Amino acid sequence: MRVLLMDDDTRLVELLRQGLRSQGFAVDTANDGLDGLAKAAADTYDVIILDVMMPGLNGYKVCAHLRSSGDNTPILMLTAKDGEYDEAEGLDTGADDYLTKPFSFVVLTARLHALIRRARPERQIVRHFGDLEIDTAARRCRRADTDIALTPREFDILALLAATPDVAVSKADVLEQVWDSAYEGGPNIVEVYVSALRRKIDRPFGRASIETVPGGAYRLRSDGA
Repeated sequence: MRVLLMDDDTRLVELLRQGLRSQGFAVDTANDGLDGLAKAAADTYDVIILDVMMPGLNGYKVCAHLRSSGDNTPILMLTAKDGEYDEAEGLDTGADDYLTKPFSFVVLTARLHALIRRARPERQIVRHFGDLEIDTAARRCRRADTDIALTPREFDILALLAATPDVAVSKADVLEQVWDSAYEGGPNIVEVYVSALRRKIDRPFGRASIETVPGGAYRLRSDGA
């Protein structure tokens, strides 16, 4: 899950970045409205967190510009303001939800997950690959009627492979979709996570559903074998 966080409070941005990463989000950031607009136009995100009071362009103008340009990415608006008229203004410009500072991190993540679920209902399905079951809405994995506990990042990688079964997905594509732009490590980190997935969803069941493809890529077999 990819999130674009726009806020000029650098301390808050770093705290949220760390917290959201721990919850499995890939986080890109912008400290002013113009930079945020450029990043939103250049990439695809599951949700945008947008502060109202920012230099360059304020959050209301950023939100209005995104909507007028046809960008329907869910937007959660943050503000230090408190009042029904401020909330109404944010929603009127196209925001999907509104949260007043200070806020609970637990509430923030719950709101983000809710926005993503509502925006992508077509992806909230249970898919089967042999006896492997992947529920993208509940973020749950089962095999042979056995629940398998996956970390958020492990699940995101599995869901990415499951989106195009029998098609090779390169390490570079996995990094782009699952990690954020601030990640500075090498692509071998993908191998570590794929190995962990295999230890959980394949080996205990005598399966080899995640295949390595020459050239540094992986694919999930549609038959789950």
